[in-house]
Amino acid sequence: MAVAAAQAPLQLNGFHCAAAEPDLEAELPRNSFSLSRHIERSWDHWRRIGAPKFMVAPMVDQSELPFRMLCRKYGATGAYTPMLHARLFSEDRKYRNYEFTTCPEDRPLLIQFCANNPDTLLAAAKLVEPFCDYIDINLGCPQRIAKRGNYGAFLMDDLPLVQALVTKLVSNLDVPVSCKIRMFPSLDDTISYAKMLESSGCSLLAVHGRTREQKCSRTVRADWEVIRAVKQALRIPVLANGNIRSLEDAERCIQETGVDGVLSAESLLENPALFAGYRTFKPSDSEDDEQGSSKLMIDPVTLLMEYLDQCEKYPAPDKCIRAHVHRLLGEWFRVHPDLREKLNREHKVDSTWLRDLGREMLERMRPKLGEVAEEASD
Repeated sequence: MAVAAAQAPLQLNGFHCAAAEPDLEAELPRNSFSLSRHIERSWDHWRRIGAPKFMVAPMVDQSELPFRMLCRKYGATGAYTPMLHARLFSEDRKYRNYEFTTCPEDRPLLIQFCANNPDTLLAAAKLVEPFCDYIDINLGCPQRIAKRGNYGAFLMDDLPLVQALVTKLVSNLDVPVSCKIRMFPSLDDTISYAKMLESSGCSLLAVHGRTREQKCSRTVRADWEVIRAVKQALRIPVLANGNIRSLEDAERCIQETGVDGVLSAESLLENPALFAGYRTFKPSDSEDDEQGSSKLMIDPVTLLMEYLDQCEKYPAPDKCIRAHVHRLLGEWFRVHPDLREKLNREHKVDSTWLRDLGREMLERMRPKLGEVAEEASD
């Protein structure tokens, strides 16, 4: 699969991206910080970019440009990039051009970095500052690689370092700084953590309602009550992450927690049309499906074809494309494992090959699609 060609860092994917609009109001000196002024400016910026409610969460190798653009087509009003490694991003142009692309329509956009060195983080952020609406610090990744690299949620063990990362960016960037966190086992500790980030200059906080140890979203529900408490304790915009599997979930989360928006990750991979109110057609669907009569339906092959359209416009790494094919067709691959093996055996695939695979899957789906349509019309 074609990969985006190497380009100068400030001309990504062939587009000159517009710089963030300057704040026309009087600015405080960089070495001066007023919390009340910070709160005011945080809300001014949030409203200026449209107060986006439905966000594509940051996902390693999965929230790349063509996927973000597909989600935006179906109701996502903002998006994060995949997590980018600040040291590699600042030092390696090949890494920059391979891992990050954008375009003028890719806004509002939050560019997320993992880091444990304030100077390194700043160097990376400076390269992309003109192309985004926030520089986001990953303080929530719970995976083993984050533990080995001492970043993400494992920085919860070193709060002075977390504070140093935030203040370094706030003191040296024109674009606002956001953070994405996980909760502590203690509610009081979580609220203290969030308040520390706010007082350090964080302008937007995304809260994942699980602890660092609660890695599996399928077995542990996110705690919206904790998110609600954080929202009530802070004065900057707050986003919720966790248990957002449908548009109804998103709207209910906003209502129950009072947050300003929500993030979805795993569920968007299976259904990029989630924020438009669609659900994807599954092998088990029938007239009796409790969701079937109340939601719009879309078949996953249609979404795959539209994703490939985006990939032709905005080339993406092969690893990203393959991963999306597996997630979009995952339940149908379990019914037709020979097609999954066919994909796995093919070392080099292109858009034409993947479209043929999609059409073959659709032909196998048609009897079930017709059966459900006939039942629904009776």
